[in-house]
Amino acid sequence: MLDKFETYLNVEKRFSTHTLTAYLKDVEQFLEFSAVENETELKEINHQVVRSWIVHLINEGANNRSVNRKLSSLRTFFKWSLKEDLISVNPMLKVKGPKQGKRLPEFVKKEELDLDKIEPLFTNDWSGKRDRLMIELFYQTGMRLSELIALKRSSIAHGAIKVLGKRNKERMIPLPKELEIELIELCESEINRESGESYIFLTDKGKKLYPKFVYRKINYYLSVLTNLQKKSPHVLRHTFATHMLNNGAGLEALKEILGHANLSATQVYTHNSFDELNKIYKQAHPRGHKN
Repeated sequence: MLDKFETYLNVEKRFSTHTLTAYLKDVEQFLEFSAVENETELKEINHQVVRSWIVHLINEGANNRSVNRKLSSLRTFFKWSLKEDLISVNPMLKVKGPKQGKRLPEFVKKEELDLDKIEPLFTNDWSGKRDRLMIELFYQTGMRLSELIALKRSSIAHGAIKVLGKRNKERMIPLPKELEIELIELCESEINRESGESYIFLTDKGKKLYPKFVYRKINYYLSVLTNLQKKSPHVLRHTFATHMLNNGAGLEALKEILGHANLSATQVYTHNSFDELNKIYKQAHPRGHKN
């Protein structure tokens, strides 16, 4: 049953490996809780069982955001089950997740990313150049971790870089000329050429990057630059979006660059940008300082 569901997520939904793994883990966790071992027992599941699982998760310490993510996995699973005639009634129709407050994305301050502060952090060898370019690419393009890992020499176009986003949707992101030249130089370095790999970024052993490697690198450098609680590649994506809006970028254009499916996903950054606009207003308007 789960093997077929995995095929559905992979082939029809075209989920990324990370998302697919998370969905399968959530569904397995629910089936184990409800003691479902076969398709016959699956038919017995109703909304009350799902609600009991929600209570169980909360009692185990799961926050509302985590619970809602797991419920999203279940909705996909039961919708698929209904489509495959494994069940006759979707138990999720009567289930609502716990309310959760809006969490504003954290971002690095502009002054914390000044070149004078960044440049001294890196060595002058190949690995130092690779690390610096990873940070610059995250910050200057807003791409996702999985998108950076998958970049190849052929991804570099004239003045742009081609990325493969969620659900295998391809998009082009503007690329500053200096950054483009440095990326090409990295591709043509002796280590990259001798590795036999076509990927732009490689590990110290000349292999394709993996998520934990990138996360560890970015976390280290951001720990030096900022006091933010979160120090991940996604924080640099948030930083890119926030700084773009603060400097006049339109929501529609930013939506396309980030690869968001809906404008609502991009609008979350307007909260941070409003703080910046409010500060500018108070400084610029004759009566603004009185507010």
